[in-house]
Amino acid sequence: MKKHMSIMLVMILLLLSACSNNTAGNEEKTGDSKNPAGKITVWGWDVAAATMEAAVEGFQKKYPDVIVTVEDFNSSDLYDKVTVGLAARGSGLPDVVLMEDERIPGYLHQFPEGFVNLGKLGYDQYKDSFNPAKVAAVQNKDGDIIAAPWDIGPAGMFYRVDFFEKANIDPNSIQTWDDYIAAGKKIKEATGAQLLPIDIPNYDGVFQMMMQQQGLSYFDKEEKITLQSKEAIQAMEVIKRLHEEDLILNNKGWDGIVTATVNGSVATVPYGVWYAGTIMDQAPDLKGKWDVFYLPSFESGGTRYANVGGSSVLIPSSSKNQSAAYAFVEFFTTDQESQLLGFEKYGLFPSLKETYSNPIFTANSEYFNNSPIFKKFADIVDHVPQINVNENFAKATSLTSHAQAAILLENKSVESGLKDAEEQLKNEIKK
Repeated sequence: MKKHMSIMLVMILLLLSACSNNTAGNEEKTGDSKNPAGKITVWGWDVAAATMEAAVEGFQKKYPDVIVTVEDFNSSDLYDKVTVGLAARGSGLPDVVLMEDERIPGYLHQFPEGFVNLGKLGYDQYKDSFNPAKVAAVQNKDGDIIAAPWDIGPAGMFYRVDFFEKANIDPNSIQTWDDYIAAGKKIKEATGAQLLPIDIPNYDGVFQMMMQQQGLSYFDKEEKITLQSKEAIQAMEVIKRLHEEDLILNNKGWDGIVTATVNGSVATVPYGVWYAGTIMDQAPDLKGKWDVFYLPSFESGGTRYANVGGSSVLIPSSSKNQSAAYAFVEFFTTDQESQLLGFEKYGLFPSLKETYSNPIFTANSEYFNNSPIFKKFADIVDHVPQINVNENFAKATSLTSHAQAAILLENKSVESGLKDAEEQLKNEIKK
């Protein structure tokens, strides 16, 4: 018996030795931080993945020993794969992954060791290259830079020039939300168009923009829920007034917004800069009939700036070639030409501030009333208030949308609706 066990043990050791030697034989050259080499895989989605792919040629001129494979997933599939991979301690994950900024806190909370601290690899040197609000969005709670900033979405009010002219409204006269509502009444009377689209039960984006104008998210800097704050009440009261004046088109999702933009159902659309690309793509016949002004403020002279969306790139800690992965992340997010690739081809607005002096940003846009709309957006990037977006953002936005529906569609009071949402959010967070 002992003899048989000894033979089996020897066979197992030989097998393990063979496997070990095989692994060593296939080990890929990875180079070092100054001379990265080998292969890396990058995950993204849609036009962002296409931009990454387009940037590879420039990257490989600088790093010829690194081979990059970009894989394009549906964004929801990408997040599912990232979650499964992190839960499996990195199994199956790429070397670089794209992620929306609002998703980052949730992943860092659930997998605090899941991603490489880019600051330790040298990315801290680029902090001043981006606006403070964007930098805050890519840091963990200790202030470490975990993601490299890529695109952002400074917000504005897209408006129909011809509708405003027909109603004899000067867009420059709209400084406050009161001005906006007053103009909306006149525009509706003159054109029949409602003022703006909101998917009332499912989208609280206008509320979010109004909150950020006032320097808040659903949580303040001390992580206290803000849904009963004067800022939240003030924002929801404006939305309720817009509804009471029948100025809101209760649209259905993204397709509803686009349809309303194209068919003239609304005179304005408050959204991030990237919506400019959607308007041009979906409504080419409306060339010259759209323009943009800044969001109205709550009081004369108040802040008119907010941000909608944005994404960044991260390196999973499981990457076997972090030198090459970091080289790609650094190049992709700080190389001006690479940043402009996404803007020129797909309207993705870069967060790298040095790009804003490029003529492509300062030139007038024929489509947008021959106005320099991208310069307008670039001019406000540094003025967007910094807010606290944490791991409970998705829960907060869902409950606030439900509260918005109860207030607008079921005639619940603003105070009561927001109070109920805050209580529900507290309970959700405790689970």
